[in-house]
Amino acid sequence: MKPIFGRGPSLQLRLFFALLISVSLILADSRLNAFANLRHLLNSVVAPLQYMSNFPRNILDNLSSQLTSHQQLLLNNLKLKEEVLMLKSEQLLLTHIKQENQRLRRLLGSSFVRGERKVVAKVMSVDSDPYKQQVMIDKGRTHGVYEGQPVINEHGIVGQISYVGSHNSRVLLITDPTHGIPVKVVRNDVRVIAGGRGQNDNIQLENIPSSADIEPGDMLVTSGLGGVFPEGYPVAQVSAFSFDNRRPFAQVDAKPEVQFDRLRYLLLVWSTNVDRARAVVDVDLNAAGDVQGTPK
Repeated sequence: MKPIFGRGPSLQLRLFFALLISVSLILADSRLNAFANLRHLLNSVVAPLQYMSNFPRNILDNLSSQLTSHQQLLLNNLKLKEEVLMLKSEQLLLTHIKQENQRLRRLLGSSFVRGERKVVAKVMSVDSDPYKQQVMIDKGRTHGVYEGQPVINEHGIVGQISYVGSHNSRVLLITDPTHGIPVKVVRNDVRVIAGGRGQNDNIQLENIPSSADIEPGDMLVTSGLGGVFPEGYPVAQVSAFSFDNRRPFAQVDAKPEVQFDRLRYLLLVWSTNVDRARAVVDVDLNAAGDVQGTPK
């Protein structure tokens, strides 16, 4: 009976021929470079598959790099803005220092409060009431803010703190109708009170006689009277001086140095005089507590 499948060569013989063919092909390729075109063709066929398999990884790497770079740029931008704001605030006193040097004042330390501490605050919201000129900032009692604290920016005086919460505070702007600030004319040291009129671009000098030596273009800075605002910070520039014989006082308008419709970052100022006064009060209260004792 004839078998269905014929019996072929043995496995040893097959292995021998396979090795022989492999060695022959290797020698032919190494000596004659016979399969260069074939390798090039196979590489061209496989290359698209390699690119496709590596494509998702490249996309993820690019996205991760872009997100990291964008976040770093935002942090660097915010840091640079705060540094610029700090530096500009230090330049506000330059004009006043020049005027003081020209007049050869002998009383050292009378022009400015030195060694002031400042902290950057961000405007959170603006009061929508048309009769109020107030903004809310993101610093409060936990940051050391206190009522009456002066607030400035890189252009000049903004206002003062009128309410202090735990983590936010309300700033009463100098343009508010209920706000008044003692100022002086840089040119001749005439001291007056400037009050808000509820307008972002106008404040008014109060109770000015017609004979006062005030002219349009005069620069107004804080006088330091009252102990609230440090001396020498820019406030406004006189824009108009008019007098009516039917009125007892002249009408003097001034344009604030600060652009109140563009407030974003502000500076809270801690005066060294305020810190010393607080320290004295704390010592007095502690001493009083030690003498009186704790009530039962």
